[in-house]
Amino acid sequence: MSAAPDLLTFGESMVSLRSTGPLSAGGSLSMHVAGAESNVAVGVARLGHSVAWAGVVGADPHGEYILRQLRSERIATQCRVDEARSTGVMFLEQRTADLSRVFYYRAGSAGSTLTREDVDGALSAGPRVLHLTGITAALSPEARDAVEYAAKRAAAEGIVVSLDVNYRSRLWSRGEARAVLAPLARHADILIASDDELDLVASGTLGGGSSGDAETALAASLLEQGVGEVVVKRGAAGAGVHTASGRIEAPALTVTSIDTVGAGDAFTAGYLSALLDGGDVAGRLQRGSIMGAFAVSTAGDWEGLPGRNELAMLGATASGTTQR
Repeated sequence: MSAAPDLLTFGESMVSLRSTGPLSAGGSLSMHVAGAESNVAVGVARLGHSVAWAGVVGADPHGEYILRQLRSERIATQCRVDEARSTGVMFLEQRTADLSRVFYYRAGSAGSTLTREDVDGALSAGPRVLHLTGITAALSPEARDAVEYAAKRAAAEGIVVSLDVNYRSRLWSRGEARAVLAPLARHADILIASDDELDLVASGTLGGGSSGDAETALAASLLEQGVGEVVVKRGAAGAGVHTASGRIEAPALTVTSIDTVGAGDAFTAGYLSALLDGGDVAGRLQRGSIMGAFAVSTAGDWEGLPGRNELAMLGATASGTTQR
């Protein structure tokens, strides 16, 4: 990897098989690439930045498919192919119009064998931003070590470290996550979390007082530890950022929601893209909200994410109209 990318991320990408109804009833499945880190990578790349992704896939068609898709999005891949393990697979069931369920088949997958050696070379390229998630840390002791190594090294080398908590209850308990992610957060310049995830990385609890007061207290504890920005995602309720200078809020854009999967990753991609462009916190929030709106109003984890020239589309015309 010769040129230094704007953003580096790593983790497990899987094949996602999506249904439009109950899996138990059978029917057609569509094939997609899924993974929080690769979702962010696609979003940032589509906005015109250079992006690299590191990971491990199996020596199977699923792994080939993942690499082909990522490379088609102009993402540089530094990937080890594990001959002995399979690429992870997940099924996403659209159970009702308002409820989706995920079923993972990733235990012992190739992606879970990620080690610090797999990300060392990519880090040596000197990315401007390193984006990590708590998902990778939950996959295996080796993957956890890789995340901790990357965060410490990047922080020491002056690389901006972004950490999205991205708690997954099917991978570990909240107690297990807290024991790993709270120390990891101390290396983050930008800490991103849903409003119900802050207590996994900050001292204190979400209970007691108003939810706004609890959030402010938890964010303050992270800022005291050296985190520069605490970004809180609230879905349809918008998002906010806590910094030493205060708190900034932004509403979510009003769109017709058809698929919420990947919306948080899209928001993160927009936020980091604006950071790379030198935008202020308010501008980063605005771009994050736009990207999140694109994600929820289009099908797929990342397929509907916009290019830079499409960012102004939402809000520019009335809902339901056709641009001619």
